[in-house]
Amino acid sequence: MERIEGLEEYPVILDHPISWGDMDAFAHVNNTVYFRHFENARIAYFEALGLTDYMKETGVGPILASTRCRFRIPLTYPDRVWIGGRVTDLEEDRFTMLYRVVSQQHGKVAAEGEGKIVIYDYRAGAKAPVPDSIREAIGRLEGNRGE
Repeated sequence: MERIEGLEEYPVILDHPISWGDMDAFAHVNNTVYFRHFENARIAYFEALGLTDYMKETGVGPILASTRCRFRIPLTYPDRVWIGGRVTDLEEDRFTMLYRVVSQQHGKVAAEGEGKIVIYDYRAGAKAPVPDSIREAIGRLEGNRGE
């Protein structure tokens, strides 16, 4: 994929159209849509790590502990957005995901967000350490940024 201004540090980038139905009565994209964008980036990132397959095999996988969004500019139809996802602050049983939504029409950041992801053993019903294979996959994926 081409280098996208504002998303240089994001190893996972999605291209998504703004739909007419994404807008609300105030004639801009509703705030809930941004959280769906974040979710799409999060799942694409997990798939790139092999985390969804790991969860199917072991019962250990991610759970969203918290999320937030800072809105920068309003989005409207028609437009397309690039949605970036990356991981920071890798700890023993959790990590932080950062998200950025860039308007293709405006060439500007429309929103930035963050999610706290905890690794959870769904079979045991308890937090679990980030598996070594997932730590390594995060390192490889984040290392692709050329820092």
